[in-house]
Amino acid sequence: MPIFVTYMFKVIYTCLFVFTVLSQSSAQQTDSIPPIPAMRQLHHEYIHRSFEAIRLYPAKQFQLTNDELLVSEKLIKQLRSKIELSTEIDNNAKYTWLRGVNDLLTAYYTNYQNGKTPVTRLPFLLQTFQVAMNEHLSGGSIAPLMNKLDLESAIILTENFTLSSNRGMQAAKDSIVVKQCDRNPTKILPILFRNPATASADSLIILAAFRDPEELYSYAAAPNALGKKIQSVNHPFVKLVARLSLTSTGRMYFPFLDQLYTGKLKMDSITRFVGNDTSTGYFSLLVSTRIDYAKRIQQGDTPMAAKVLYNKLKTKSIELYINEINALHNERSDFVRFKSIRKLSPQELYYLAVTGEEEMYTSSFVNGVYPRIFAAMKNPRSDSLLSMVNRDQYKKFIKIAAAYNKLDDFLSKMDKKDAEQLMRGFVNGLEQTTSLEDAVDVADSYSSVYNPLLKKLMLNQVRLELNRCNEIKNKRGQVIYDLLETIFSSLEPTSKIDLSVKLGIMPIYELPNNYLKDSETGRVVMQQFFYGDKDGMVVFNAFLNKFRNANWRITKKSQWVEVSSRIGTPITIYANLPLDETEDLDAASQDSLIEYLHSQSLHPSVVIHRGHSYYLNQTVKKMPSSAKLVLLGSCGGYQRLNEVLEIAPGAHIISSKQIGTGIINQGLINVISEELRLGKNLKWPSLWNSLAIRFSGNAKEKFDDYVPPYKNLGAIFITAFNTYMQQEN
Repeated sequence: MPIFVTYMFKVIYTCLFVFTVLSQSSAQQTDSIPPIPAMRQLHHEYIHRSFEAIRLYPAKQFQLTNDELLVSEKLIKQLRSKIELSTEIDNNAKYTWLRGVNDLLTAYYTNYQNGKTPVTRLPFLLQTFQVAMNEHLSGGSIAPLMNKLDLESAIILTENFTLSSNRGMQAAKDSIVVKQCDRNPTKILPILFRNPATASADSLIILAAFRDPEELYSYAAAPNALGKKIQSVNHPFVKLVARLSLTSTGRMYFPFLDQLYTGKLKMDSITRFVGNDTSTGYFSLLVSTRIDYAKRIQQGDTPMAAKVLYNKLKTKSIELYINEINALHNERSDFVRFKSIRKLSPQELYYLAVTGEEEMYTSSFVNGVYPRIFAAMKNPRSDSLLSMVNRDQYKKFIKIAAAYNKLDDFLSKMDKKDAEQLMRGFVNGLEQTTSLEDAVDVADSYSSVYNPLLKKLMLNQVRLELNRCNEIKNKRGQVIYDLLETIFSSLEPTSKIDLSVKLGIMPIYELPNNYLKDSETGRVVMQQFFYGDKDGMVVFNAFLNKFRNANWRITKKSQWVEVSSRIGTPITIYANLPLDETEDLDAASQDSLIEYLHSQSLHPSVVIHRGHSYYLNQTVKKMPSSAKLVLLGSCGGYQRLNEVLEIAPGAHIISSKQIGTGIINQGLINVISEELRLGKNLKWPSLWNSLAIRFSGNAKEKFDDYVPPYKNLGAIFITAFNTYMQQEN
């Protein structure tokens, strides 16, 4: 709520409250304080000091107005007067009630300091205490009064020791538990853990069960008061979860919770797989259940524990299949390597791809999973495949196919009209998600579409979506689609758009030599990450051999080598030794080099990954934020754009869509280092064209899968979006 509106509500509320209290006080009781016995004067002084502390405390947003101070002071006097004059309260009890008034003020003061209680709540709190005091002295219950209060006021009053013996105290505390759960619906069970005997426990447990059955499962299994309470709740869904929590294999049934509750599955149909969860049967049941859930979700339903099922499906995909086919990446025979997935259905292979995206090696997808999807189909059509899985995760599959250069092939396996409709859906509604992932996927995928008609369709759809967002004034959508429209249009043959100027980002067609130099030393520092497998040692030696000439000097250290230019621009290439990976010696050599660079205040501006894709995470985690050019020439490197740009915003990235090769990587390093040594800027279009004519045959095909910085559309989009947001802020 805007501050001005809040203030106006405060003024209106105060005027009404002041008028009510002043008129009631004049008619009902005196504000004058009777003579106070010396033995109780100190307690009255405590009350006065507490009120003064409130009066003088610096306001965080609004101070108590003069009227509010007047009302509060009047109410405090009424309370003190009532206590001293009351014939219902004996002398000992008068001490107790005076202490209660002071405790009320100190509790309010503490809550206000901690931002829990608005400053305007004081007059209301004091008047409510009067009512509660009267109710208590007459033998009544304060519970109905607490039910009507806000949470903070109810807590302050129920924690006031003067009311602790009230006959309605337990009911009042129960109402507080309900208020806490209403305010924090994601914390119902932690709240009940502290209050397991509350009267509303059963209904609150049922609410928690449907909100997060997995959390209920954990609490139900505990041998404590709340666990026992959950086990006693007479509700079919709670009883099902509670029953599973007491079995050692309950987690295996949990992904099918919705099906079990609705009676679509029986326990026995799952039990036969539970003893052997490595079986294809359990994985198949996960897949078929996920497909059913996908249809229900599209119809607006919300299957219970759907996230649990998807996570279990992902875990089993990786454990049972992906880890094995990845581990056999050096196996020459595809028959041997992909034996474990030979009998999987097209749907099951599809879910291997979408759930194992982050773990799967390029060759595992390109040579194994993808071709076997269609080989397992009687009628190998892409639209049939998507229908078989109820189009679940289809945008992710399109992204994966694009990342591995299989999108054109995938789209060619369906009718042209269906392919166009699919890609329209891929482009639509990008503003509706909270992350940029879908928009980046669209940008990346565009560069992998080689069919000119399909590229035109995607560009036109982006323009339609931009118009739609402009009409409804959706700012996020306007930014996303405007950036995509600009980036895609710049790739048109007749385009004269300079993306660097248009998007307000660093030049993407050129990387200036001076930009890569260290500001203090004037030296270009490059860092390569090598790994100690068999291939790593071969590639490392090939790297050194390319620099054994008059232009370069090689210096060997115990953990790394330094390759420095003798003439031209000062350049030093640091590369860790590819020591034995089985003992993590390669990781130790990398760490040793990083520590040395840090100690010498050397900041690498060029970072190069020289290992397989399964080492890439390690390189990215250790990559310095000073990187301005990053070469990810490994399998799957194209999918790591986001991670790299989070570490080194605006960095130019060279990546491979498919299997990176040592020959291509070394060729890139040779050209880049030589251009920099000669003092030239890295002009990507001309540099890329010169590289293209150096490779032929199989090497040329591999080079064509490398993406230069000016065509790395996902990276350009992320950089442009972040730049725009920084300017807006």
